[in-house]
Amino acid sequence: MKYELVRYTAEDAAAWDEFVWSANNGTLFQTRRFLSYHPEGRFTDHSLSFYQGGRRIAVLPAVDFHDGERRILLSHRGASYGGFMVRDTLGIRESFDLVEAAIAWARAEGFDAIDLTPPPQIYFRRPSNYIDFALVQNGFTYRKREISSVIPLDFPREAILSTFSESSRRAVRRAQKQGVIVRESEDYAAFYDILKNNLRLRHNVHPTHTLEELLRVRDLFPERIKLFAAYHGKTMVAGVVMFICNPRVVLAFYISHNDAYQQYRGVNALFHDIIDWGLAGGYAFLDFGIFTVNEDPNWGLAHFKESFGAQGVFRDSLRLVFR
Repeated sequence: MKYELVRYTAEDAAAWDEFVWSANNGTLFQTRRFLSYHPEGRFTDHSLSFYQGGRRIAVLPAVDFHDGERRILLSHRGASYGGFMVRDTLGIRESFDLVEAAIAWARAEGFDAIDLTPPPQIYFRRPSNYIDFALVQNGFTYRKREISSVIPLDFPREAILSTFSESSRRAVRRAQKQGVIVRESEDYAAFYDILKNNLRLRHNVHPTHTLEELLRVRDLFPERIKLFAAYHGKTMVAGVVMFICNPRVVLAFYISHNDAYQQYRGVNALFHDIIDWGLAGGYAFLDFGIFTVNEDPNWGLAHFKESFGAQGVFRDSLRLVFR
């Protein structure tokens, strides 16, 4: 084994986070600060750091997960994606060594499989598929390939409407004509009521996070998590919770509107102004999140996101089964 592997302990939190922010593909989701919002005992953490000559080369946020009788070293379930966080100078040989070291560790620790969901390529400071290639060459197969909608923020601010579909352009103009105003808000409770009611009516499900959890994450990252809300008068008609994941990508984490005020086209007004905010901030991509569930497309959701100029990129999950 060419790397020394060390399991994460709480004493390593600050150094871990420093590495993630400096990594080629690090995002807030892999920081211990973010993962710490989960209550103790929800997951059995089995995160790893990889050292060479005393220097940290990579980290792997992961949990010890049981799927029936199978014990899996799994990308941390407290985050949308994980996988190896690596330096931007990592070469192809080092990538193979890294993957092989992880496999040897998992076998020695009694795991039956490894399952990883790396960040999509848009999150990389420098593009690289070395780790993906090393995973496949070492026997990993694609367990699933979801599609995430992304908007490249590579056009002038004054050209935003020209990137929208005609129906979305009309909706933005209608919202503006009706006096809809978009602004940052701290009224997470009002937004959460809209979100909760919307998900119940449309899908009969609850939000992934409770309001208390959402507020806790906001408090952990006050400069990186923002609620943009569309108002008609004093009434919030729609909202989007945005995560600044890293210097390249902003993510629309929660999107919702109040059906009773749908005629004001609050979501369309929101994304016009959010894209403007993203362009002004110098971000490279807006990630709309996935519109597939277990590779089954939601055609209506895909069309909605495409109306703002979005296209699809893979969000892959890869698995290696030992036994």
